[in-house]
Amino acid sequence: MPSSSRHAGRPRKHEKELEVNDRRTVNTGVAGLATERLALMSFSEDRKTKVWSVVRVSSGNFLEMYDFMVFGYYATAIGNAFFPSGNPFLSLMLSLMTFGAGFLMRPLGAIVLGAYADHHGRRAGLILTLTLMSLGIFSIACTPGYATIGFLAPLLVLVGRLLQGFSAGMELGGVSVYLSEIATPGHKGFYVSWQSGSQQVAVMFAALVGVVLSSILPPQSMAAWGWRVPLLLGCGIIPFLFRLRRSLQETDEFVARKHRPTTSEIFRSLTANWTVVVIGTLMVTMTTVSFYMITAYTPTFGNSVLHLANIDSLVVTLCVGASNLFWLPLMGALSDRIGRRPLLFAFTILMLVTAYPAMLWLAREPSFTRLLTVELWLSFIFGSYNGAMVVFLTEIMPIDVRTSGFSLAYSLATAVFGGFTPAISTYLIHRTGNRAVPGLWLSFAAACGLLAALLARTQQEQVEARQ
Repeated sequence: MPSSSRHAGRPRKHEKELEVNDRRTVNTGVAGLATERLALMSFSEDRKTKVWSVVRVSSGNFLEMYDFMVFGYYATAIGNAFFPSGNPFLSLMLSLMTFGAGFLMRPLGAIVLGAYADHHGRRAGLILTLTLMSLGIFSIACTPGYATIGFLAPLLVLVGRLLQGFSAGMELGGVSVYLSEIATPGHKGFYVSWQSGSQQVAVMFAALVGVVLSSILPPQSMAAWGWRVPLLLGCGIIPFLFRLRRSLQETDEFVARKHRPTTSEIFRSLTANWTVVVIGTLMVTMTTVSFYMITAYTPTFGNSVLHLANIDSLVVTLCVGASNLFWLPLMGALSDRIGRRPLLFAFTILMLVTAYPAMLWLAREPSFTRLLTVELWLSFIFGSYNGAMVVFLTEIMPIDVRTSGFSLAYSLATAVFGGFTPAISTYLIHRTGNRAVPGLWLSFAAACGLLAALLARTQQEQVEARQ
């Protein structure tokens, strides 16, 4: 409407004042739009910064899991190269025990490196773990076989695995805590789920490399030297990962802390909170057992136990990684809406009652389709449980020992239960003759997770209980 029409019938002396007010209204509207646009741009930039922070911090986690997966996928070839014997079962068991030995170093790494990160900062701790991890993968990828240097070969491989395990002791906890501390309000579950999400990318990438190699190399070449190619590929991406991780910013929550506990104070706090660490260990048991069952052990189980083609097992593992990557952030976000405990209860019970029947169905008539079906079902349970569990574990740990406490609980569960899942499953099948017996191992892990979910309380709940 024209200005003259709007102001018709009003005294002329007010026209000048009205024109000024109109200009002010327009200017205010323009200023409001500008402010709104600036706010949107700021939000967009902040979101982009957050996304890149997730990528940077998860990059080392990718390498750590990639190394572990490659070792698990090629356990038979590695056993023949470094632990030759006249008994294929013995060579495989020695290889799998070496795979598991790395997990024994995780609790020590969790305490030492976790205390370092709690005192010196999340960024400093994550860079240190990547350095140690890189040394471990180099030693395994470049060590000549037993036929070349004798007993020194398995010794160097064992040292490399122990070094990897030591660094991994803090890696998972450091990444999870970092993501929880940079998360936007109400989205902590979604953010922290990408710790496990980066592992699934590693599972898929390692499986994809295996599929390609199995397609272009004959079995003899894969057994002789082809298994080294994925390890050397991991070595090649290390400089890029260092560049990403060095650009990390320290979390605001850590910077804002007025008191940074010393190593001795952290150890005393861990001792004082030992019940929380034990509950966390039970909680992680289901995650770590199910994860290594459906990823690291699948190629060996499919090939050596079910006698399926190696490429079939690797394709299944690739699909499992994709399935995990889908469910983890989805269920992490769901836990932000409905809470952590409903998911923890629902999926521990589901694993408890379905794991063995599913494995029994697979063992009776092994096929690619059945293996894929069972593994995707277990992947659904794992991803749904873990999407809520990891962030819940950060919430039950006191802030002063959040990294070390989280890392110690995760590492103890992995060292005692998860890391030896391939070896334990192989041994149980050998002793019982029952190819479905790994399902009972999964049920045991689910019972541990259910008990922990019943006992665990977040730090906020503990504070409220004291008041």
